[in-house]
Amino acid sequence: MKRVINFNAGPAGIPVEVLEQARDEMLDWNNTGMSVMEVSHRSKEYEAMHDETQERFKALAGMGPEWKVLFLTGGASSQFFQVPMNFLFDGRKATYLVTGTWGKKALEEAKRFGPCDAISSKNPDGTFTRVLRQDEISVDPSSAYVHMTSNNTLFGSQWHYWPEVGSSPLVCDMSSDIFSRPFPVDKFSFIYAGAQKNLGPSGLTVVAARQDFLEKSQESAKLPTMLSYATHLENNSLYNTPPCFSIYMLSLTLKWLEKRGGLAAMAQVNEEKGKIVYGAIDASQGFYRCPVQKDSRSLMNVVFRLGSEELEELFVKEAKAAGIIGVKGHRSTGGIRFSMYNANLAASAHAAAAFMDDFRRRHG
Repeated sequence: MKRVINFNAGPAGIPVEVLEQARDEMLDWNNTGMSVMEVSHRSKEYEAMHDETQERFKALAGMGPEWKVLFLTGGASSQFFQVPMNFLFDGRKATYLVTGTWGKKALEEAKRFGPCDAISSKNPDGTFTRVLRQDEISVDPSSAYVHMTSNNTLFGSQWHYWPEVGSSPLVCDMSSDIFSRPFPVDKFSFIYAGAQKNLGPSGLTVVAARQDFLEKSQESAKLPTMLSYATHLENNSLYNTPPCFSIYMLSLTLKWLEKRGGLAAMAQVNEEKGKIVYGAIDASQGFYRCPVQKDSRSLMNVVFRLGSEELEELFVKEAKAAGIIGVKGHRSTGGIRFSMYNANLAASAHAAAAFMDDFRRRHG
């Protein structure tokens, strides 16, 4: 069996150790004689794992008892409307910091429920090549919340500082860089992330929120039952059958992160990977071109262009032959994209950079 270097943007690579443990427990999980996919979500065995995963998530993030963790479905895209549905009512408004496509989509959904101020770093041509500077951010203090996207998968930019937004609660879509580095929990009131990049397989969305912020949500009687955060909070995310296997895989991934030293240790690995691949880009004398401003370059999604679309197609083809897959840029942006999430360690970055150097020598 040969494992490829998986640079898919999501679903993305999962640590081999996690996959191996899931394989070994597939037919008999926790001495139940069943797979975790077959065990009742009302059983004591499942509920113990469910609760432990919530606590392990909070411990890795540095969250205290005032934080609640919910396991939901529908991906980050469902949170684009669920957040405003719960918090924009009776004329309340929000502020959106738009630094990429997903932030733009979140704003579009929010406008269905209430007025929104938008602060954007979009270029005149519609692209995004940087995050916002602090001096560009002016938030109306009456905002029910401020929404940001910490990492932009399509355009390859990432916030390397956390913005000051005054007294308004800060809501963050961390789908593509959650747990890739430590973050100041006290700055946030609400965080959400699709699991399929750094936390496990697709099918699970993790929401972490402060209890006091959740209490500001609209009355559950005025919302569809499954779209009210109160429903899931009151039922410990067990109102209906949750995505049990994805939560189990999240549990294994969090244990893997703990064994590797937690978020600070993971940040060191990710910074090293960035230096390796961006170093290959910058040393190529223009053969590879990264359009993102250096202070906004993402450590999760490295995007770059070559001299022509034909050369980019050849790059994708030869990379696949070399065992490096998932490098074609998003269909809306083109180019090349390496999505180097946590499961890809430094060895993957070294192999990618070596391939880039070899490709440049042969086609430059």
